[in-house]
Amino acid sequence: MMKFIFSLLFMIPLSFLGGFWLNQVIWFLLTFIFMFSMSFSFLFTSISYEFGEDLFSYMLLLLSFWICSMMILASEKIFIFKNWSSFFLFVVLILMLSLFLTFSSLNLFIFYIFFEVSLIPTLILIVGWGYQPERLQAGIYLLFYTLLASLPMMISLFFCYNNFYSLHYFYFSSSSIFNLLVYLLINTVFFVKIPMFFVHLWLPKAHVEAPVSGSMILAGIMLKLGGYGMMRLMVMFQEIGMLINVVFIGLSLVGGFYVSLICLRQSDMKSLIAYSSVSHMGLVLAGIMTINLWGLEGSLVMMIAHGLCSSGLFCLANISYERLGSRSLYVNKGLINMMPSLSMFWFLLLASNMAAPPSMNLLGEIILINSLIGFSELSMIFLMLISFFSAVYSLFLYSYSQHGCFYSGSYSYFSCSIREFLLLMLHWLPLNLFIMSGDLMVL
Repeated sequence: MMKFIFSLLFMIPLSFLGGFWLNQVIWFLLTFIFMFSMSFSFLFTSISYEFGEDLFSYMLLLLSFWICSMMILASEKIFIFKNWSSFFLFVVLILMLSLFLTFSSLNLFIFYIFFEVSLIPTLILIVGWGYQPERLQAGIYLLFYTLLASLPMMISLFFCYNNFYSLHYFYFSSSSIFNLLVYLLINTVFFVKIPMFFVHLWLPKAHVEAPVSGSMILAGIMLKLGGYGMMRLMVMFQEIGMLINVVFIGLSLVGGFYVSLICLRQSDMKSLIAYSSVSHMGLVLAGIMTINLWGLEGSLVMMIAHGLCSSGLFCLANISYERLGSRSLYVNKGLINMMPSLSMFWFLLLASNMAAPPSMNLLGEIILINSLIGFSELSMIFLMLISFFSAVYSLFLYSYSQHGCFYSGSYSYFSCSIREFLLLMLHWLPLNLFIMSGDLMVL
C-alpha cells in the first residue's frame, strides 16, 4: 500500500512541472500497476502501516484510479484554455490520495478523517471549475449536508472505541452494538453520502453545477464512500439491523421509484443522469441493509457498474455541452443527424444504465433482486417499478436527445475527436467485459 501512497505523493511536483498529458500517461501506468495487487477475498492483503485491502477496497480503489485517469482525459478544455490546468491536476491528485487512504485504511478513525478530507478537493473542483454562478450554493449544500451528518458519527466513534477497545475493523464482529441512537448517528453520514431519498437534494445540485471532472468523481466514487462505509460497519449492527433496517429498505425502494418519476420531468441532461444515480444507489443501499451475502455482493457489483456507467453518461452530456453550449434537452435534439457515431455511445451507455445484458448493471440488479425478495416478497412491487422506470427514463433521454429536428441555432460544431472516443470506450469496455469475470465480484 505504501508504494502507491508514495507514488501519488511524488506525483505532486509532476502536476506543476510535467505536461498535462504526461500526467495522464503516468495515471494510466499507476492504474495498471495497481491492477496486479489484486485481492481475491474478504481477507486483507498488502498490509502495511495500518493500510491494507480486501476485495471491497480493491475494487473501489481500482475504480478510483480508473475514474481519476478518465477525469484528466475528459478535461482537455481546462488544458487548452490554460484554465489553471496544473492546479487542476494537483487537486485531482489530492482527491485520489484521500480516496486511496479512505478505502485502504484498516482503522475506522483513519477512514473517518480521510472520508472528510475528500470533501475539500471536490468542493474546490465544483467552485473552481464549475459552470454557473450557483456553484457556490451547490458547494455549500455538498459541504453542509455531509458535515452536519458527520459530526455525530465522530462522537459515536468514541463510543465504539469504548465498547471494542479498538477501532480496527477486525474487532467489530466480536460483539454487536444494540443501540438505536448509535446506529442512527453512525449511519446517517452514509445515508447522506450514498445518498438516500430525503437527504439526496445536494446531489443533483452539485452535479449540475460541477465541471465534467467533478461530476465524474461525484458519480463514480463519492457516492460509493457511503456504501463502502456501511458495508464495513453493518457487522456491528446485525441485531438491531434485524429490527430497523426494514424501514430504510422501504424508504430506499419507494424513494427509488419516486426519483425515477422525477427523472421523466427533467429538461437538463445532467440533472436527469444525476437523479438516475439516486435511484440506482437506492437499490445498493437496500441491498446492504438486507445484511445477507447476496445483498453485499450485489451492492458491490452495482456500485462498480454505476460508477462506470454514470461517469460515462456525464462525459457524453459534456461532449454535447461543449458542442452546443447547452445541456437542455430542448436544444440537444436530433444529435443522431450531427454525430451518428456519438449516438452509438449514447445507446450503449444508456442500455447499460437500464441494465441490459451484457452490462454489469444487469448482474448487480439480478443479485440485488434476489437479495431483496429473499428479505421480503413485498419488495417485488417496487423492484418491478424501479426496473421498468429505469428503462423508461433511459429511453426518454435517448430518444429525446437523438431523434427529432436538430436545433437550427447550432451554426457550426466540431465532430468527435479520438480522445473523446477513447474516453467513452474506456468507460464502456470494462462495464461490459467485467461480467465475464463476475465470479471475482462474489468472492
